[in-house]
Amino acid sequence: MRYVTNLPYETKEEEHVTIPMSDGVRLSAHIWRPTSSDQEPVPAVLEYIPYRKRDLTAVRDSIHHPYLAGHGYACVRVDLRGTGDSEGVLRDEYLEREQADAEEVLAWLAEQPWCDGGTGMMGISWGAFAALQVAARRPPSLKAIAIASFTDDRHADDMHYMGGALLSDNLAEAGTMFAYGTCPPDPAVVGDRWRGMWHERLENTEPWVLEWLRHQRRDDYWRHASVCEDYASVRCPVLASSGWADGYSNAVTRLLGNLDVPRKGLIGPWSHKFPHLGEPGPAIGYLQELVRWWDHWLKGVDNGVMDGPMLLAWMQDSVPPSTSYEERPGRWVGEPDWPSPHIRPATHPLTRHTIGSAQEATAAPAEGGAAMTVRSPLSVGQFAGKWASYNAPPDLPYDQREEDGGSLVFDSEPLTEPVEILGSPSVELDLTVSEPVALVAARLSDVSPDGAATRVSYGILNLTRRDSTEAPEPLEPGRRYRATIPLNGVAQSFPPGHRIRLSLSTSYWPLAWPAPKPALLGVHEHSSTLTLPVRPVNEPDEVASSPFGEPEGTPPLAMTQVTPPEERWDVKRDLIDYRSELDIVKDRGTVRFEDIGLEAGRRAHERYTAVADDFTSVGGETTWTMRFHRDDWDVRVVTSTRLTCDETDFFVDATLDAYEGDRRVFSRTWNETVPRDLL
Repeated sequence: MRYVTNLPYETKEEEHVTIPMSDGVRLSAHIWRPTSSDQEPVPAVLEYIPYRKRDLTAVRDSIHHPYLAGHGYACVRVDLRGTGDSEGVLRDEYLEREQADAEEVLAWLAEQPWCDGGTGMMGISWGAFAALQVAARRPPSLKAIAIASFTDDRHADDMHYMGGALLSDNLAEAGTMFAYGTCPPDPAVVGDRWRGMWHERLENTEPWVLEWLRHQRRDDYWRHASVCEDYASVRCPVLASSGWADGYSNAVTRLLGNLDVPRKGLIGPWSHKFPHLGEPGPAIGYLQELVRWWDHWLKGVDNGVMDGPMLLAWMQDSVPPSTSYEERPGRWVGEPDWPSPHIRPATHPLTRHTIGSAQEATAAPAEGGAAMTVRSPLSVGQFAGKWASYNAPPDLPYDQREEDGGSLVFDSEPLTEPVEILGSPSVELDLTVSEPVALVAARLSDVSPDGAATRVSYGILNLTRRDSTEAPEPLEPGRRYRATIPLNGVAQSFPPGHRIRLSLSTSYWPLAWPAPKPALLGVHEHSSTLTLPVRPVNEPDEVASSPFGEPEGTPPLAMTQVTPPEERWDVKRDLIDYRSELDIVKDRGTVRFEDIGLEAGRRAHERYTAVADDFTSVGGETTWTMRFHRDDWDVRVVTSTRLTCDETDFFVDATLDAYEGDRRVFSRTWNETVPRDLL
């Protein structure tokens, strides 16, 4: 990244500004704005997240908020209620109170003498969720949003219930927020009130996984703040981006296809990162694109930002399987609209050596034919990687050949010409199962001539939700059903000599929680199909080879690494007691923020276990340690959440401990049972 200091506007910053809410709670904001805004008001751009602006996101914030301020904007970074130095308690994600707070923040910004009355919202992940959800509420000052790595569907396309199946990231993300939501504010900011504010959080927090498990169907809990329920509610322009390695690769195209407002989409090869920090690369000059976006929609500059393709996507070249990549080779392609007139669905029956035999194919399902069967072992899924890659530790899927050993596999003949896809593949199965609750995972892989298999996309379906996630129904063993499994969106080029592989399994642990019992899946191949969204290779790309500038931002905040970070991703199998384990460590070490004299440490440890093929032996545990230290102020929060099951119930065992120095000042334990609901 290129760091720049010579910007059009001289800036000033206010590190702790309190914004009053209507119920008396005060939120904490960090504001960067042009010095000249005292006399010449400017638009304000809000980022609204729970991840602690004073320390844990301070370095990242210092790269992009001063940059945007230096281009003529008041950039405002607000900690959500109950996080960082804001008052109150954060009880769950995307609540009505959170969105009402955001509307009040926007109204407050619009009334400031240094703001011209116009506002925008930006962010990644939670910040993007917040911006999209608030846009659907139509606050009068909000003129546009720019969002990255988000979804419009909280139930089916977030880390909770992919295809109606419970994701392990449901537990992992709940553990993250259990830790972040119980950290104290900084006494250097809030003064002697810090201890009372901290204990209010500790005493009023429960593990979020409990609430998420209480809603296993798509109900009003998930419909709330899911913009897909009413796309017409969004009336402001939207710049939407994501990455193919992210868990949120689907919502960009859904917004492009369903919104009726000015909109642009951008999908790169990235994991869960801002595009200017994108990993795998290439990263792009995203902040320059934001300046152009805000200049047009907040300042009325006629700069052509809406010219060109509606969607820019990185068409990925073939690569060997790896758990991480520094760069993904490929090229940018542009689509004028979405759905794109360039994309032509090619449907192939699941007979041997027919997938991808040409760039276009159409096959009507045939009736009859013997069923192929599989009952996958629990080991299928150990090389699946994370639902959403963060690229640290390396967390992408590895070579799929071991996974394929416990799966039904359908290969094409070696390709005689390149095949490129852009969009969401889908699988339609004519199937039978032996149990009333069963799961199917479908994986699309690029198989090289030496046999190495790189996963390109995948999808999961809890078959009890085959017709409805609101009203699931148990399966009748032996009865034939038709079910469609959508796979995640992707742009991928398959070269000549390679094969396209579809793999089907009845387990995908630990990415997805298995069914109560192993099920025998029967697939009638002649009447089952794979549909690929083919983009003909001779189609014009409609975009320059390098449409973006080099990534740039302002110099990052000074920080010293006091103790080293640690990353670990270990797959273990004990062939005596048949215990398998995935052990993940994400330890940022201890860092010192030189400007405020604060040391902060974060360590997360996830562990997923199973014994042999006992589907009720699976368990997941996430443990977090958060520590903050300055002079004689030394505090620590340790949270642990463990999820286990039997055939009928989930069991949650959790602990929360808080320390001042070596003295434990708070402790609470939860032991809860939540019934399984056809899951």
